[in-house]
Amino acid sequence: MINKSKSVKVWGPSIRIGHWTLVIAFFTAYLTEDDLMSVHVWAGYIVGCYLVMRIIWGFVGGKYVRFSHFVYSPTRIVGYLKNLIARRPQHYIGHNPAGGAMVIALLLSLTGTAGTGMKLYAVEDNKGPFAISAQQAQMQLASVSVISAAKAENAEDDDADEESKPARTNHLVDKQSEEFWEELHEFFANLTLLLVFFHLLGVVVSSYIDKEKLVKAMLTGKKDIDDTYQ
Repeated sequence: MINKSKSVKVWGPSIRIGHWTLVIAFFTAYLTEDDLMSVHVWAGYIVGCYLVMRIIWGFVGGKYVRFSHFVYSPTRIVGYLKNLIARRPQHYIGHNPAGGAMVIALLLSLTGTAGTGMKLYAVEDNKGPFAISAQQAQMQLASVSVISAAKAENAEDDDADEESKPARTNHLVDKQSEEFWEELHEFFANLTLLLVFFHLLGVVVSSYIDKEKLVKAMLTGKKDIDDTYQ
């Protein structure tokens, strides 16, 4: 029996343009880092804007982009992977179970990358959404000075050492915060890169075994399907 095939629209322009814009923005940010900070920051903002749009679209967007359509149970995901290893084709109009899990993993990791990046930007340069006002900065500096002064009174060092303590303490607090957010930001960025590698590997393997043109579908928005698709 020959299955009748037809072409259906799966991915709208917003998803397709957003997907490729995200690819460009993430790798631009990853490759620039400290060398071109302004480019790095703006690329990060583009990633953040896409994440907001994609999360909203996951609840109110079209059928195949909603989370409710491609978030599967662990049992379904494992079952799909077993069939993939056994080279038994499985056809899904939208994301397959493994692809859906990867979308969620990437969204979470990218959110961590963008969020920690903006926090680090605030700690280092006091810029971005997490930047504090001048009044808040003065209050924080006053708090550090009070703590430093209290420590200086109890110290047994000479007067010269006591006078230099507030500056060193203030720097230590900022440095610790900077190192913490920098390491966390790098962790999420590298985790995202690793997930991108597995995502590409999954697209290649799934395209070959399931005999689907997944990259073409993300470019044109359409898939050629038959009655074996679900």
